Amino acid sequence: MAKREALLSEMKRAFHARLLKDILSVDKSGVPSNADGDNKTSVAIAKGLIERIGRPRVEKKVAGQRAGRLFESACADFIQSTFGALLHMRPGIWTVEKGEGNRGVGIARFDQYSHLDDLERLARLNTQLAAALGSDYLIKPDIVIFRKPEPDGTINAHGPIVSENEALLSSLREVNGKAPILHASISCKWTLRSDRAQNARSEGLNLVRNRKGRLPHVTVILGEPLPSRIASIALGTGDIDHVYHFALPELIETVKDLQLGDAEDSLNTMIHGKRLRDISDLPLDLVV
Repeated sequence: MAKREALLSEMKRAFHARLLKDILSVDKSGVPSNADGDNKTSVAIAKGLIERIGRPRVEKKVAGQRAGRLFESACADFIQSTFGALLHMRPGIWTVEKGEGNRGVGIARFDQYSHLDDLERLARLNTQLAAALGSDYLIKPDIVIFRKPEPDGTINAHGPIVSENEALLSSLREVNGKAPILHASISCKWTLRSDRAQNARSEGLNLVRNRKGRLPHVTVILGEPLPSRIASIALGTGDIDHVYHFALPELIETVKDLQLGDAEDSLNTMIHGKRLRDISDLPLDLVV
């Protein structure tokens, strides 16, 4: 009897196949769509990644915003199929949701950030307050994972745990409020430039600063081939949990084969420093 393939391997292969179908192509000159065509190292690494993932289509590069949306959709579906298979390890009513277009998913709808709606209303009424606050707190992640509050019947399923006398403020109890609890905020970047790296960092820092309650997972998924650009967002601590690459083992193999010593050292620093992981690590990390 043949040994069944692990779900994460199966889903990652399907994820890569979807990227090859939707956005990961090469142009007539052989330049991959996630490469910087003006950077020889970026092109070489991106070519190596494609060779290890599958056969690309020869097609004109998808426009930036559309490529970003397609990458977000592929990442959201990967998370849905893998995180959903792990709910026996983290029971609850969970939802994986992707922002529509460029609007993202506003965090003020979630319990930890519901006070931001009041802040925005006050800012609209007072121009001086609006100028002082700015708009950085109005974060709209690409993908969110959230949990609905539980009815007391579920909490007390195996015996009386809560009643009308205690736990009157906990967000997990439906009787205390119906706002969902944000579990993870995920930013998706098909390619990286320095400004995009800083945007993701700023979003993460604002999620940390503006919460009232538990901090959600704050992560970034990348399709960027250049280790130096990955490092611009992965190195450092505090604002982002981890950065996840869409094909990290393939990236490591490619950099080794190309004998790019500095790039290999950079990858090792990020990996051993617990800053960079493969997308197949993400579902398990989200269960924690």
